[in-house]
Amino acid sequence: MRAFLIAALAAITLLVAGDVHAQSRQDFVLINRTGYTIEEVYVSPSRVTAWGNDVLGADTLGNARQVTVRFNGSTTECSFDIKVVYDDKETAEFRGVDLCTVSKVTLFYNRSAGTTRFTAE
Repeated sequence: MRAFLIAALAAITLLVAGDVHAQSRQDFVLINRTGYTIEEVYVSPSRVTAWGNDVLGADTLGNARQVTVRFNGSTTECSFDIKVVYDDKETAEFRGVDLCTVSKVTLFYNRSAGTTRFTAE
């Protein structure tokens, strides 16, 4: 019985370790606290001039909602730019976000200034 428990614990440890290694270090959670719906999100390495594809696809990101942005494991970049497009087609861009040290990006809209800001954790 003891050998079975040790084998079971070892198997669980390997499964958990496998999940951790499957995640890219640049993966992050994007949280919308702007009060508005975000229709498009673009994330590109800062050194690249093109935005690439909308990471939301056909989905939208409503206020108080979040989405996990995942990268394939082959990228070694850390500095990324993030662009969001609201449902009224207004945009906000954030440059040089270090996604190797950030796991959560929360967006806020300042109505009086008319600007979007973010916090990173």
